Amino acid sequence: MALKGALVAGAGAAAGSVALVAPTESVAQTIGPKPASAHGPSSQTVAAETMGSGGQPMAELGAHIANPGSDFMVDVMREADLEYVAIMTASSLRGLQESIVNYGDNKSPQLIVCCHEEAAVGIAHGYAKMAGKPMGAMVHAVVGLQHASMAIYNAWCDRVPVMVIVGNTVDASKRRPGVEWIHTAVDMGAMVRDMVKWDDAPGSLQNYAESFMRARALATTPPMAPVLIVADGELQENPIENRRALKIPKLVQVAPPEGDSETVARIARILVDATHPVIAVDRAARNQEGMDLLVKLAESLNAPVIDLYGRMNFPTTHYLQQSARRGALIKNADVILALEVGDLWGLINRIADIPGRPGSRVAKPDAKVLSISANYLYQKSNYGDVERYYAADITVGADAQTTLPSLIAAIKKLTGGNSSAIVARKKPMSDAWLEMHNDARKRATAGWDASPISTARLCMEIWNQIKNEPKWSLVSDSQFGSNWPQLLWEFTEFKQFIGGSGGYGIGYALPAAAGAALACKSEGRLAVNIQTDGELLMVPTVLWTLAHHKIPLLTIMHNNRAWHQETMHLQRMGTRRDRDATSWRIGTLVEEPYVDYATMAKSMGVWAEGPITDPALLGPAIARALAVVKSGLPALVDVVTQPR
Repeated sequence: MALKGALVAGAGAAAGSVALVAPTESVAQTIGPKPASAHGPSSQTVAAETMGSGGQPMAELGAHIANPGSDFMVDVMREADLEYVAIMTASSLRGLQESIVNYGDNKSPQLIVCCHEEAAVGIAHGYAKMAGKPMGAMVHAVVGLQHASMAIYNAWCDRVPVMVIVGNTVDASKRRPGVEWIHTAVDMGAMVRDMVKWDDAPGSLQNYAESFMRARALATTPPMAPVLIVADGELQENPIENRRALKIPKLVQVAPPEGDSETVARIARILVDATHPVIAVDRAARNQEGMDLLVKLAESLNAPVIDLYGRMNFPTTHYLQQSARRGALIKNADVILALEVGDLWGLINRIADIPGRPGSRVAKPDAKVLSISANYLYQKSNYGDVERYYAADITVGADAQTTLPSLIAAIKKLTGGNSSAIVARKKPMSDAWLEMHNDARKRATAGWDASPISTARLCMEIWNQIKNEPKWSLVSDSQFGSNWPQLLWEFTEFKQFIGGSGGYGIGYALPAAAGAALACKSEGRLAVNIQTDGELLMVPTVLWTLAHHKIPLLTIMHNNRAWHQETMHLQRMGTRRDRDATSWRIGTLVEEPYVDYATMAKSMGVWAEGPITDPALLGPAIARALAVVKSGLPALVDVVTQPR
């Protein structure tokens, strides 16, 4: 009850905590025995596998090469500042994989070994959001790229730079019969071209260097997105004719576009003259500087901020962060400034989920909508990530973060920093923020001692264990837990939250969390993953990758034993059609049998505990897992939870 009392007490109240368990030898042993590696192949097997197709030794066939083209490809990767490359081992990339390990000594880039291509791209996705730079993902020709396509789509929708490298054998006369034909394509990039910003299939090593560095620059220029480079097998495996003739272009960062001064001044005037301005942000901040600028902008107007959680945009402790009041704020606004908002129409309007799907405007008919976004500079038409078109009153095709300094300066020029109307908004905003947070904490106490465990208690028990850590990050989406972390935790830094998946493709969560945790590892930052059960079932082998590479990630299962979003859809359909009210259980519940995630994790070398159904046992279990993570290893706690 102490925790419940702390919640009701208000935003500043401190809840009780449980002492951490030191990572002792006995704790480490609970991960399970580490069996010895399997014996290597016999000398006869090695000889047979290294023979040419005619049974002759490779040396007699003239097949030994001291300077393969893939060595140069590794040099290109280093120039592109790829620290890691996630890979599901692939014969079409055998030359490049060998060069990374032997020529490159498996350092910069280092291979992160995965068991599925979707996981490889997902790890690179999460890493880029935390590290602020791209990571590579190497996937097999055709079938590997097909596996990876959903993760590429997530990164595309999330506007995240990922360097995808796929193998191919372009010259048909050089393909070995059988699999090598099946796993080649005339146009390898065709299957994902609508979900990458740029792709190329270089025909020479010099072409490869230029294409790779071009792809690196394009991927990281707003709007950011994945890119694809095809690594031809002949380029990888044939010798370099003249290494000194090859040049690698230097790494460049393209300056993002900024809104023109005249339009920015118009926007500033409209905002200053507004009575009820509102700022909506989605993927607006790219780093701490962007977050600080958003705070300055909001304070210059005393305008409330609606964070759509595409990134960590605004501190939850700031009185102007009022995302939970979104409906009331949009309804009352006379001016709405949207910064990198992907769904502008959906911010202003809504569609009723009933037959006929009638739409209605939420905002006032005369409310002015101002939009600044780099998305206007680059769109594709095949997929619906463009959302429904909305013609804002002023539309600026520019990077929002880059434009913020000039917008802030224009506002200060008009107000002198002391407009009485703007100053007068501070107290009402502060009072509304306090009421919003007190209401959230009061709601969180509902079902506090219930079993299955409520998502509010799950999140608060995690917070009580991590809140005193010097550096921490929530490396998972929070919408499937009703955004309780944003309501109950204190987010004050950009790196404390990486946002959502972008494309809502199931299977994103654990790979992205692993990639973000990999980036956190280098700076001693605690990575926390609230993991939904349905997502983990898509890519469970990421647990092995975490254990294999000793990536310290604290994973707390939100195990509601269902695909709950689909459950709600089926319940709605059955009710609407006056049919069996219990039929929704078929096809949406993960039961008979229930999945034992702790045993699953242990089988892959991850310390694990659970399933936990008693809320009183949750805090101590998280503390034990945290001790393991702080020792440098991954840990998982399986918690049986309520739906959301």
